[in-house]
Amino acid sequence: MRAKILAPIIGLFMALASPAVACPDYTLWGQQQYTYTGNDLWTPRPMNVVAGGNNNMTAHCRHIRARNWNGPMPGFMITPPDFSVTVRGIRGYQLEFRVVSDCDATLLINTAGVNWYFDDDDNGNLDPKIRLTRPAGDGIYDVWVGSYDGSACNAQLIMETF
Repeated sequence: MRAKILAPIIGLFMALASPAVACPDYTLWGQQQYTYTGNDLWTPRPMNVVAGGNNNMTAHCRHIRARNWNGPMPGFMITPPDFSVTVRGIRGYQLEFRVVSDCDATLLINTAGVNWYFDDDDNGNLDPKIRLTRPAGDGIYDVWVGSYDGSACNAQLIMETF
């Protein structure tokens, strides 16, 4: 009799104790933090990173909707941003984020206006690029550099204004 009563309680406890599925979270600070002005970024700024992550965007993060992407976003990313970049004086500039990597990289950005942008291959050679022609404005841009298949590789995020 006790087993019949305890079994549902133990099952509920085990379900609550299991690890939660995580997704990129812009409320966390980036593992690397930088501050630039639009003028600073007139010179390309490279930042080293390891691309990849353990969060399967297609399977678990469908609630994140990128303004420039239709459907599920492929790839794997970590939960906190790779970079939190504070940008000031961006008015009148276009802001570009591009990746050069040793694998099939992906790119996810949450802008200062809390809008999501995603790319897979627009920089060529299976690397991503996103150009914001009218950036949301001054503030924090959170950036994730993932990989298409979950592998980890050396990569470089390059930010530049035009």
